[in-house]
Order: sequence, then structure tokens, then C-alpha cells
Amino acid sequence: MTSSSLPVGDLRRFAFLSIAAAVVTIGMKTVAWRLTGSVGLLSDALESLVNLVAAIITLVMLIVAARPPDDDHAYGHEKAEYFASGAEGALILLAAVGIGWTASARMLSPQPLEQVGWGVVVSTGASIVNLVVSRVLLAASKRHHSIALEADAHHLLTDVWTSAGVLAAIGLVAVSGWNILDPIIALVVAAQIVWTGVKLLRRSALGLLDTALAPEELATLRAVLARHEGPELQFHAVRTRQAASRRFISMHVLVPGGWTVRRGHELAEQIEGEVRASFHNATVFTHLEALEDPASFRDQGLDRDGA
Repeated sequence: MTSSSLPVGDLRRFAFLSIAAAVVTIGMKTVAWRLTGSVGLLSDALESLVNLVAAIITLVMLIVAARPPDDDHAYGHEKAEYFASGAEGALILLAAVGIGWTASARMLSPQPLEQVGWGVVVSTGASIVNLVVSRVLLAASKRHHSIALEADAHHLLTDVWTSAGVLAAIGLVAVSGWNILDPIIALVVAAQIVWTGVKLLRRSALGLLDTALAPEELATLRAVLARHEGPELQFHAVRTRQAASRRFISMHVLVPGGWTVRRGHELAEQIEGEVRASFHNATVFTHLEALEDPASFRDQGLDRDGA
């Protein structure tokens, strides 16, 4: 017996917002780099280019994820969001390699920075744009339980902190005259980007492997089931998994064998309704079994033992 909530609303407008922010910040950071000659700001502009590509991929995957179930994808298309976050992680790693290569060359031949004041002003403006957009995306990801938007938001937030480090490096160079600090900070930026990319790839892989619900959500599920458990009602083989915004919950419901089909069905419907009310976008599967039948207790594994 199955049930599911209404599909998630259209999230494409948030992807378009991310695309617009990436275009704006690429332009602003490129201007800042041209004004100052800072390889740190160049690395910042390159990461914003990655942001643009990632935002476009996110848009495409959100469109795919919003498709309803069909004959070939009976459980929906929500897992497409993991491809967006995984692709973003891979692009981040590629950008880090490019930044590291450029910074290493600059370390061998440090160059003075020019027009630092204007560069700082322009780059700061770009960081403010990223900060505002990232907060909007993060709020939307929490509201709609979208891992694609969450990954994009955290990437933009990382970009903000990265830009702050680059600006700090420019300030130190301006004060100390040590031009070598600029490529050193760029290498630190590359390391930070690598860490972000690895985390995104790891989370995407876990999502594709049907990871169980988070501990706090499992506690909520146990609380719902505990309200019904008693001498005439037990649960086992309770399993959960998540596919981006959708949660899948299945369980065996054990009731007295003498109950009528109608009574068992009505109880299962009640339990499913309470579980769905406790979770966003949840699909619930229940399977009725007889408490007195020993076979009911042998049938708890993912695969039947053939007994």
C-alpha cells in the first residue's frame, strides 16, 4: 500500500537567480583582476565561472527532477539532483587545479599589484552579491529539501569566504610589499576549493547509494510508530531512504491474524497518514502480516530467506 505527497514546487527560479549572480560576479571579479593584476582575484573569477556552469547544470537537473513518475521511472526523477551536486563538486576540483597552476607560476615570478583600492571595492561588491544570493538559495533548499540548491548555496558561501581571504591577501601585500603573499593565498584558496568539492562529491555519492534518513528524522518516525505499538500491533523491517527531496519509508505492520482485511487496511491507512504528516514529500509503504505466524518474523530481511 503506498502514498505520496504532492510534488515539490518549481525551483527553477532559484537556479536562474544563481545563474544571474554568477554572470554578475564574473564580470565584477574580472574587472577587479584587470585593475590589480592579482592572481588571487583571478582565481576568484575562475571560481565564479565554475559557479555559472554549475548553476546551469543545476537548472537542467531541477527540470529533470520535477518530472512526474513514468513507466521507466516509477519512483520519480528526484535523484537527478545528486547529479547536479556531483557535477558541481567535479567542476570545483577542476577549477582548483587551474588556480593552483596559475598561483605556482606566479610564485616563481611575483608581480606587484596595481590599483588595489578599486580592485578591493569591485571584489567586495561581488562578494556581497554572492552572500545575498547564497542566503536566498540556502533558505529555499531548506524549505523545499533540495540538495541541488543546498550545494549551490554552500558553494557560493565558500566563494564569499574565499573572496574575503583574497582581499585580506591584497591588503597584506599593500601594507607589507610582499608580493609573494598573493600567490600563496591563491594556493590556500585552491586547497579550500578542493575540500568543498570533495564534500559535495561524497554527499552526492551517499545520496545515490540510498542513504537512510537523518537521525533526527528517524527519531520522529520512531515516535510516530511508538504511539501505536502494543500487544496487538508491532512493527518491524522498518526501512528508510531518501532521493533528494523525497523520502521513502517502508515497514511491516503485524496485527492479529483474526482481524478483517478492512480493519487492517484502515489501521495501515491511519499510520501512513500520520507518517506522511510528519515528513515532507514522503512516500510510505506498509505490508500487513499476522502476529501469530512465525513466517512473519522470518521475513525481516531485505531479501526473503526462502523459508
